[in-house]
Amino acid sequence: MADPKGFLKTRERELPPRRPVALRLMDWREVYEQQDSGELRRQAGRCMQCGIPFCHQGCPLGNLIPEWNDLMHRGEGRQAIERLHATNNFPEFTGTLCPAPCEASCVLGINQPAVTIKQVEISIIDKAFENGWVQPQPPQRLTGKTVAVVGSGPAGLAAAQQLTRAGHTVAVFERDDRIGGLVRYGIPEFKMEKSRLEQRLNQMIAEGTRFRAGVEIGRDIAWDELRRRYDAVVVATGAPVPRDLPIPGRDLDGVHFAMEYLTQANKAVAGDDVAAQITAEDRHVVVIGGGDTGADCIGTAHRQGAAAVTNLAIGRQPPMSRSDSQPWPMVPTVFEVSSAHEEGGRREFLASTVEFVGDDTGRVSALRVAETEFVDGRRVPRSGTERLIPADLVLIAMGFTGPEQESLDAQLGVPFDERGNVARDGAFSTSTPGVFVAGDAGRGQSLIVWAIAEGRSVAASVDEYLQGTTELPAPVRPTDRALAL
Repeated sequence: MADPKGFLKTRERELPPRRPVALRLMDWREVYEQQDSGELRRQAGRCMQCGIPFCHQGCPLGNLIPEWNDLMHRGEGRQAIERLHATNNFPEFTGTLCPAPCEASCVLGINQPAVTIKQVEISIIDKAFENGWVQPQPPQRLTGKTVAVVGSGPAGLAAAQQLTRAGHTVAVFERDDRIGGLVRYGIPEFKMEKSRLEQRLNQMIAEGTRFRAGVEIGRDIAWDELRRRYDAVVVATGAPVPRDLPIPGRDLDGVHFAMEYLTQANKAVAGDDVAAQITAEDRHVVVIGGGDTGADCIGTAHRQGAAAVTNLAIGRQPPMSRSDSQPWPMVPTVFEVSSAHEEGGRREFLASTVEFVGDDTGRVSALRVAETEFVDGRRVPRSGTERLIPADLVLIAMGFTGPEQESLDAQLGVPFDERGNVARDGAFSTSTPGVFVAGDAGRGQSLIVWAIAEGRSVAASVDEYLQGTTELPAPVRPTDRALAL
């Protein structure tokens, strides 16, 4: 323990400053500035090195948080990244995108602000890349076995890297024109610049992982054909089917799903020519949904020059602090102000959208909204409270319902569970021999840290299926739920 009194001497959280709003709205770079190294080491030194570190329980990956906090405090960055990579293939993803359930489980958080675990994590990996400590780890020998991974999001990439390092020949198939899944298309640059993804993909290519972008399994190659070509198949297609809002006026022009909008924005920022791009420029934008995807739409709309942005959430505004019903170490539902919310716009809670109102051209011009009331546990519009909100661009960001089922059902015959996800057993295996599933496709919409954890675990199951035994780590099982969640 580098500083036994660190949590007594430094009692407050110190995070890097966000760039000024007026400045960051002029570009798509990440919003945070680099943190002072001395400040960062002080924060790492606040870690109490608990006898029972509940942050391990809060993190599905089982990250060795006290160990790399201690090493970071001592200034031993190379050893810190070794401990971080021991459990996490992509700390640059979790360090920027994960909501950090580990921090909600931090023992220090019982009576002080929790350790800035997520910030320490991203600083470790940034320093490692800067100093050339992240090197390819190609396998020492090849097994002669082949694996197809379908989907190149965090779960698919984690599975692919683990299996490649185990000596299998791995091909990752992605239907989009670039590799990365939701990390590539859906996450705005201001949350995670794509250079972080590219540097990790370069490492994986050097290790021997093969990438096949622009290939849709089920259309370009049939699922059953893929199964015949490879010794094992991992389904990591995510849960891309969006939750719709089937109310009057849904078919009006200008009403779009959030991911369609965000994907086009990603492509435009990458320099692509996006035909008929959905843009917020000079428009009155309404974002329906108060989660992370909604916040991503808000930040994107600001950067595109929206005239006004309104965010509607159907539920109550969360409390400012942890409620008694969500005691430590659970992840509390609290009111948060993300960088996107800080940049402007209006947030409304208890707002139920009852109708999309259109003009004479067939384009949306307003939303009819009512106050939400709770009847027998259901959220319904309160009669007599309807009002109009001007809107000529509406983005539906209400979450996702599960994986696309049609081709999986018709070509592989895999069953689905009661939630619409691909059914699997305790080893991530489907009822079709040699076909496994990991990430949101089997779990449902979840956190990026769960996707990476499941990718690592399914790799262990696939390796054991192909070799009869495995030395790969398996941090989670399909039935696992972190205590913090």
